[in-house]
Amino acid sequence: MKLDRKEILKALETITVAGEGKNMVESGAVTNVLTFGDEVVVDVVLHSPALHIKKRAEDDIRKTILEKISAEAKVKVNIKVETPEKQDANQIKGKAIPGISNIIAVASGKGGVGKSTVTANLAVTLAQMGFKVGVLDADIYGPSMPIMFDVEMAKPISVTVDGRSKMKPIESYGVKILSIGFFTAPSQAVIWRGPMASKALNQMIFDADWGELDFMLIDLPPGTGDIHLSIMQALPITGAVVVSTPQAVALADAKKGVSMFLSESINVPVLGIIENMAYFTPEELPENKYYIFGQEGAKNLAEDLNVPFLGEVPIVQSIREAGDYGRPAALQTASVIETVFEEITRNVVQQTVNRNENLPATEAIKITTMAGCSAVKKN
Repeated sequence: MKLDRKEILKALETITVAGEGKNMVESGAVTNVLTFGDEVVVDVVLHSPALHIKKRAEDDIRKTILEKISAEAKVKVNIKVETPEKQDANQIKGKAIPGISNIIAVASGKGGVGKSTVTANLAVTLAQMGFKVGVLDADIYGPSMPIMFDVEMAKPISVTVDGRSKMKPIESYGVKILSIGFFTAPSQAVIWRGPMASKALNQMIFDADWGELDFMLIDLPPGTGDIHLSIMQALPITGAVVVSTPQAVALADAKKGVSMFLSESINVPVLGIIENMAYFTPEELPENKYYIFGQEGAKNLAEDLNVPFLGEVPIVQSIREAGDYGRPAALQTASVIETVFEEITRNVVQQTVNRNENLPATEAIKITTMAGCSAVKKN
């Protein structure tokens, strides 16, 4: 007696895999059927490790072949289980955004060091230099970009792009901006768990019409937490800029931030460190520098960690005032601050060029959970 492989496959189409809704052949569960005279070997791949599902599949295959093909057939069923990897609730699928050339994450180890102020001034300086720039305010719980760009009351509109509805970023001083602050009242606290915050970031990243950008700056929240991992698994970050004051407690946290980006599992190049609030010079004593928070702490840290030092920003009252009034201080023509940020921005651009010439493209990371602990690996 010789068994017909095509007839066996047709018979197996009458069996449904538990939980999948399709028959064994259509779903791809049956990967191979071999016949040797009166013997038949059926190879099956299931996605559930449950013993009762494996047992039912084996019994159904054997019963179907014996009833529909031949009662004398010798049936062997080989079942392999391949469990699909579960996606973490906080996970955002990593992919590049078409049209965006460089994605720069601006981070700080602790709050209050002026990271958002530096981000805003870097953005407008890049725009003044002729680059196409966007800013993603990823500080979900403390968004500040709407205030710093004087667009606090603005609301993104919906536009249709290639048949899809997308949100149009708000534009100010030549910079495209998206922030959770556009979707909440100024006095409203954002009380979200990680999955909700990640979903909001996902929409601002991939459901927005960013268009062509030379640089996207991502204003990260302070620290090294969930939002940071969500961003780095969502996007292939070109490089990171770390902002710190010269103060020892800030430097300790900045060191952790650099360590996070350079860790083997994340491996995002650090373009450099910026020292904010480096010194104070009174108007009446323009030659004097008072190092209120310590001298050259961030510069020394950059040397210790072997990462570039991008420059220092002095304590100037107009920087704070400009941020509060919604006009970044770097827009003040012929001012000390304009000169400072031009130098820092040129250094950021140069380090980005060096990074792109000498290092392979960064991959988005993938986060899994093992035994209650977060593990990070490359896609």
